[in-house]
Amino acid sequence: MLPLNSNLQQLFNIAKKTTKTGIGLMSGTSLDGLDIALCRFTGNGLNTRFELLKFITIPYPEDIKHDVQQIFAKRLADLEKVTLLNAYIGTYHAELILQALNQWGIPPAEVDFIASHGQTIYHAPKRLHHHTNYPNATLQIGDGDHIAVKTGIVTISDFRQKHIAAGGEGAPLALYGDVLLGNKTGENRVLLNIGGIANLTWLPGDGDFSRVLCTDIGPGNTLIDAACRTYFNQAFDEDSSIAFSGTVNKPLLNALLAHPFFAEKAPKTTGPELFNLALVAEAQKASGTENIDPADLVSTLSAFTAASIARFVNENIDINDLKIFASGGGARNPFVVAKLKKLLPGVSIEDSNTLGIDPDAKEAILFALLGNEALSGQPVSIGNNPAVLMGKFSFAV
Repeated sequence: MLPLNSNLQQLFNIAKKTTKTGIGLMSGTSLDGLDIALCRFTGNGLNTRFELLKFITIPYPEDIKHDVQQIFAKRLADLEKVTLLNAYIGTYHAELILQALNQWGIPPAEVDFIASHGQTIYHAPKRLHHHTNYPNATLQIGDGDHIAVKTGIVTISDFRQKHIAAGGEGAPLALYGDVLLGNKTGENRVLLNIGGIANLTWLPGDGDFSRVLCTDIGPGNTLIDAACRTYFNQAFDEDSSIAFSGTVNKPLLNALLAHPFFAEKAPKTTGPELFNLALVAEAQKASGTENIDPADLVSTLSAFTAASIARFVNENIDINDLKIFASGGGARNPFVVAKLKKLLPGVSIEDSNTLGIDPDAKEAILFALLGNEALSGQPVSIGNNPAVLMGKFSFAV
């Protein structure tokens, strides 16, 4: 018998380890920076145990934000720019990983794998693109080969394509990690992530995976951040100071909540391709609020995030003895959280720290977990979601 290719032998050696050390990477639609989570995993599947060893978010400089924004969520984009950024973002992420490891005093050789989400530049489910002859599609840049070669660490990337190939929409992939890390028999739970887009996973306390629901709900921070950039020249509404200074405009809020997306059956996915300031402008025109004060606009958009989440929970989830565990930047938005608690009286709402999961690190942790599953897991059947292992492998040599 011929010996295994050295790369395959390395992969085999990593896969058979009982305990693995992996890095999860997440760069979201808000373009704040790169989340880097160093995790230790023991076991896989429902027997997975994890420990967050280190976590850091390294902010993006303005020039990188500007470059990505030139092609992000745009139907027409410069193809050369897309091509260049695919390689550049991969190389840049590798540099940030090495920077973090150096800061932590950890040699790259001690890390078994990197699991990279990449940078989404366009998400196109059929419900959004409406081209009958084309499938669901999504595109993330930041090539895994560049990360692997620059860091010397096996890299797993491009997770969303397998989900789509198997009949899904490529999102939200939080489902798999939420089930493996967050379910608890006897406790009805919702794991809510309020990133650029808000998504949740409903975990019924009876442990019946056929009832689990994971779906995008609507806007998280994306509209709030866009309004802050446009009208206040700041990246986000720190401590909700703008939202609290304004007044919620109910006609505009009702017009936003009337969008057909909210009547579509879950599970469903969306992104800034739909929820952007053009959609807000249409709602302003429909409600006669074109001249709304900018602070009132931010207040209304913040209320919109909370109201769309609360309405979905009320209409789709048994709220008896329900506990919601929130993560993402929106979990630190006091205006949104206060509105949620008011709209969901009797529902316990805490951040995911209660589960031992850093709310800022959660998505990076979940991609590290998907990397661990790609190495040594088995497909898990959860409701009508594709039972697949996701990720493509890149080697350093």
